[in-house]
Amino acid sequence: MEKIKTEVIVVGAGPGGYTAAFYAADRGKKVILVEQERLGGVCLNRGCIPSKALLHAAKIIIETQEFSKNGIQFGPPQIDLEKLRSWKDSILLKLSQGVGMLAQRRNVQVIKGRAYFEDSKTVRIETEEGQKFYTYDYAIISVGSKPAMPRAFDLGNPRIMTSTEALNVEDIPENLLVIGGGYIGMELGTVYSILGSKVVLAEALPSILAGADPDLAKPVAARAKKNFQEIRVGAKVKDMSTAGKKIRVIMEVDGQTKDELYDKVLVAVGRASNSENLGLENTLVQLDERGFIKVNEHQQTDDPNIYAIGDIVGGAMLAHKATKEGRIAVEVICGEASTFEDIIIPAVVFTEPELAWCGLTEAEAKSKGIQVEVSKFPWAASGRALTFDKIDGMTKLIVEPETERVLGIGIVGHNAGELIAEGVVLIEMGGTVRDLAECVHPHPTLSETLMEAAEAFYGYATHIYTRPKKPSE
Repeated sequence: MEKIKTEVIVVGAGPGGYTAAFYAADRGKKVILVEQERLGGVCLNRGCIPSKALLHAAKIIIETQEFSKNGIQFGPPQIDLEKLRSWKDSILLKLSQGVGMLAQRRNVQVIKGRAYFEDSKTVRIETEEGQKFYTYDYAIISVGSKPAMPRAFDLGNPRIMTSTEALNVEDIPENLLVIGGGYIGMELGTVYSILGSKVVLAEALPSILAGADPDLAKPVAARAKKNFQEIRVGAKVKDMSTAGKKIRVIMEVDGQTKDELYDKVLVAVGRASNSENLGLENTLVQLDERGFIKVNEHQQTDDPNIYAIGDIVGGAMLAHKATKEGRIAVEVICGEASTFEDIIIPAVVFTEPELAWCGLTEAEAKSKGIQVEVSKFPWAASGRALTFDKIDGMTKLIVEPETERVLGIGIVGHNAGELIAEGVVLIEMGGTVRDLAECVHPHPTLSETLMEAAEAFYGYATHIYTRPKKPSE
């Protein structure tokens, strides 16, 4: 049995995997990148990118509808689903091909096939041409996650969708139930509601977007209530069954039982590990009770030859977290003292309006008993927000009182996902409110709201009035 030798083998070509492979190659390593499907992983093919394309299309529709009150009126949208899908799919193909070209330029060998660990030093790769065996100095596992589907909901009926099927947009159901009020449920619920579905969203927890501060999530919930038929919190789906061409759903809400029929149901209750059928039992890699790979702060597993990054290690399932972990793993492999500690990972929900935060939230501070001061700037006082006709936003700072260091930033409003990066830089660099207040921001822009939130902390924001701080305060 011939074994082919390489220095680094990366299993899974999502954002974390291909970043790790490219970075290792840039550092002079001989690298093999293995992927079963198309390069780009879940994010590029079945997650971040297709959902944002559809959200952009939905936002164009809602903006043209809402701007009629300001003197510009358009006719009802004519939606060609085939063209919309084709446009969305063309983006995915271009990006995936771009990853392939970058791999070629770096001399990263890409193998399409399924990887299976024979032992701690050997991977078997099964391809259409047969199977080959590879030995490696180090392996990086980046096989990602998949939509969770509770057994009670898994009826084998195509009318019950996960995010994967929902992003294909085969049709626009008249009545759609979305189970789960996290970012996936809210984003896809937004798409379908604006494309024409009557959307009911059911969330088991007392509020939607549970990870965000309630005051930041409030404008998102308010807008969703306008677009959705109904938002139900504290709602628990007890049973689902096929009823002809409908899905029958029995749900408990506020102590009352509802028995309803839906054309389709989207299950968006989280994501599950892809750790099965990898042969990890033949290595020293350990899994937690949910099937995610255990790693330390260097992304090392219990097997000294194997690292793991991205969704497969649990935690925040975000592409940019995976890419950072990929770089850390490569740096450790190259002998550097790199760790995933005190890394500021921003979160963005691409709803209407967008919601983004980084660092410490106000809710986290309260739960941990951390004393903080909060400074807010409402977008109703922003000239740029008014010109966008998007005044339902807010910028919020979480500040350490003694040092005035900014510990967290939250933004809700138009393009919040683009604005939050400034907050990441500020917090990563240990910046203070004074640092932010004294940085000149261009006018008129939404970025000014960060500066004015900092100025409001001291009581001298130009466009809102807050009580000036005394020198001793």
